[in-house]
Amino acid sequence: MPKRRHVEITVLAPLACVALQSRAAESVTLANGFALRCDHHALVEGHIRLYLSPGEDNYIEFPPAEVASYEVVPDPPASVAQTPPAALAGPAKLTPADLHEMLTNAGAEHNIDVDLLASVVKAESGGNERAVSHAGAQGLMQLMPATAANLGVKDSFQPDQNVRGGSAYLDALLTRYNDNLSLALAAYNAGPAAVDRYHGIPPYRETRAYVARVIHEFNRRILARASKIQGKTQVHPSSR
Repeated sequence: MPKRRHVEITVLAPLACVALQSRAAESVTLANGFALRCDHHALVEGHIRLYLSPGEDNYIEFPPAEVASYEVVPDPPASVAQTPPAALAGPAKLTPADLHEMLTNAGAEHNIDVDLLASVVKAESGGNERAVSHAGAQGLMQLMPATAANLGVKDSFQPDQNVRGGSAYLDALLTRYNDNLSLALAAYNAGPAAVDRYHGIPPYRETRAYVARVIHEFNRRILARASKIQGKTQVHPSSR
């Protein structure tokens, strides 16, 4: 079984935008079958770093055993911009129970507390799988199109794909920042390059508010869960 993750919360982000340049990229297949795209990769301090854009700042990393193969892929042909599927679709149909099941499965796969994923979803989209931000981020966990492509997500408006991709990205960021939740959330919002440039949470009002909002909601959910468990374990005179 995977070791339970203990995120480090420091007191005091829109999703990180990963812009692909016009050049050949790499298709990476992980040992669990998950596929994603990156600009290039390198072995650094015993880990495989997958650089999501040219340069050395924007990366996620995995133990070598978790990376199965690499393949150089050519530039995709230029395409005409299309209307997002969300603009053509009807009202959202995802139920709270469906969302909870998806988050539970993703949390188990990536060893992330389901309430943390739920807190991110609430801050990003309010649970609307067809949400689109002014910057173009899409779906439950507000994936930018280029970021979604890097994470192997073909349709960000498909809730299961969006949650799987967003959870994988958050997992990689938690690993990158040694389970420091504040830094991982800041990188999810503003990008790893910004966090690394400022050696901490960037001085962006929106990012700082985002980090605080997610952590507040996460703490609220943890307290509610603990209270519920405590209530169930209390012995009442009528039950004797």
